[in-house]
Amino acid sequence: MTKTWFITGTSRGFGNEWARAALERGDRVAATARDLSRPAELADRYGDAVLPIQLDVTDRAAVGAAVRKAYDHFGSLDVVVNNAGYGHFGMVEEVTESELRAQLETNFFGAVWVTQAALPLMREQRRGHILQVTSEGGVRAYPGIGAYHASKWALEGLSESLAQEVAPFGIHVTSVEPGPYATDWLDRGARRSASHPDYAGVRETTAPEFEVGDPRATREAILRIVDAPEPPLRVFLGKSFPAVAELYEERLRTWRDWQPVSVAAFG
Repeated sequence: MTKTWFITGTSRGFGNEWARAALERGDRVAATARDLSRPAELADRYGDAVLPIQLDVTDRAAVGAAVRKAYDHFGSLDVVVNNAGYGHFGMVEEVTESELRAQLETNFFGAVWVTQAALPLMREQRRGHILQVTSEGGVRAYPGIGAYHASKWALEGLSESLAQEVAPFGIHVTSVEPGPYATDWLDRGARRSASHPDYAGVRETTAPEFEVGDPRATREAILRIVDAPEPPLRVFLGKSFPAVAELYEERLRTWRDWQPVSVAAFG
């Protein structure tokens, strides 16, 4: 069955790769981005199967209009991919209010506005699949990027509630949690707070070293996820699982160690 996709952030990275994966197998894509040059390239190559839409996901009214435009144009809405976002770097003390709000406006609220716009259409269809691109950073955290983690953890929590709310309507929700990939996320998409000299040592000693994956390798994985009869609520992309599993074991050990205190606090 041909699927209709609505993908945010298709100018580069995962959004562009997944749009190409869908189009190459004959699906249709509403390709949104703030800069329409790359979605326009998709339209030049794949013709009427692509609907380029200029969109800033922080503009809630524009989001509603874009989702409706895609639905009216293609006649259905099967897969929504909330991919648009960026990473803000800065220690928690360094991040300004405006920087934190901007991070949440894009990564969290932008995804919420798209989701809310799509849900009435999917409920009417009694089918649909929403992919929230949250990242490995939605279940673990590193120093120096707390604002980004806050936005992704928030989206993970909201999506877990959402999945239970919309299951009776045949709508699936998946939090897609990529590890590090060569998507120009650091070079082109990241923003940074002014650094405080007192954190220089922390920054130097805690900077993680990552092995980055090829974003093109995620194409087949994302198609398998959207085609699964019972898609996962959460799924990693890349090699994050062993490190995250170890982290969760550590969390469980801490909870167990403090269980007597926890139970005693019940009264």
